[in-house]
Amino acid sequence: MAVVSLVLGIIAIVIGVFTSGVLGWLGGIVGIIGIVFGALARKNNPSGMATAGFVCSIVGTVLSLLFYLACIACIGAGSAAASSYCALAGIIL
Repeated sequence: MAVVSLVLGIIAIVIGVFTSGVLGWLGGIVGIIGIVFGALARKNNPSGMATAGFVCSIVGTVLSLLFYLACIACIGAGSAAASSYCALAGIIL
C-alpha cells in the first residue's frame, strides 16, 4: 500500500503542475485516494515509504486543487474584464 500511495502522490503532483490547473480536479481525486492508502500503510506498517507516500499525496492534492482554483479565478477575471466593455459607446466601464 505504501508504493501505491507514493505512486498516486507523484501522479497527483505531475497532474497538478504540468496540466496548468485544467485537470486539477483529477489530481485532487488521485491525491485523496493516495492519502487514504498512505494512512492505511502507515497504520499497518510504519515505514519511510509509507510516510513518503502520505506526504507526496498531501502535497499533490494541495498543489492540484490550488492550481485548479487559480485557473478558475483567471477564467472568472477574464470574463469579468471582457463584460465591462461597452460596445455602443466604445468605452470601458
